[in-house]
Amino acid sequence: MSPIERGSFLADLTPEERADLEQRGRVRPWDRGEVLFREGEPSGWVAILLSGRVKASSHGLNGGEVLLAVRGPGALMGEISVIDGLPRSATVSTMEPVEALVVNAADFLGFLAAHSRVSLLIMRMLCARWRDADRKRVEFGMYDATGRVAQRLVELAERYGVPYRLGGAAAGRAGEQPQSLRITLNISQEELAGWVGASREAVSKALRTLRAHGWIETGRRSLIVHDLQALRRHAR
Repeated sequence: MSPIERGSFLADLTPEERADLEQRGRVRPWDRGEVLFREGEPSGWVAILLSGRVKASSHGLNGGEVLLAVRGPGALMGEISVIDGLPRSATVSTMEPVEALVVNAADFLGFLAAHSRVSLLIMRMLCARWRDADRKRVEFGMYDATGRVAQRLVELAERYGVPYRLGGAAAGRAGEQPQSLRITLNISQEELAGWVGASREAVSKALRTLRAHGWIETGRRSLIVHDLQALRRHAR
């Protein structure tokens, strides 16, 4: 099972709260590319990711996908529709095989009634998401496609980056800290384009620009950040 992400819903529960929640649900697996929730459908349950990663997305009138967020182990999904009783606000699909704890709406609301502290956790979590959404709206007005791509790569490197060393002499001497990060999330250019609100061609051009600076390296479904500080400066 994947490590639970720090700051996630599941990570913030006490052992007693988590045990109670687990008793109210069941664990279910999904393969890569499967849909957990579909935008506009009625809601009847929530899911808490135990392993794997998913993406939340919405589709415009032209059929294009807008990637809203990427969630990892520990994330709570589907809670808004269960709380307000309205249809799903986004489609959630798997980016890799996942396992999730599934809890039906009545049992989840009963869990919240039994643990008032958890309701406050959810309020804080939603506030953080709304602030992030506001920040991204500002980005769309202030930055070009290259700046927005740089910002998303910084976010991906901080959340999903693992140390990466080049071969040969670049492997470094004993005790050296690795300078490069390999992003472990398998994200396509189409998904990245939907995330930054740009065309695939604009994202491809932005990646070429960042590669030309030597800040990143890309391959088929692979992305390595060689200079995170430079990306951060460009993103600002």
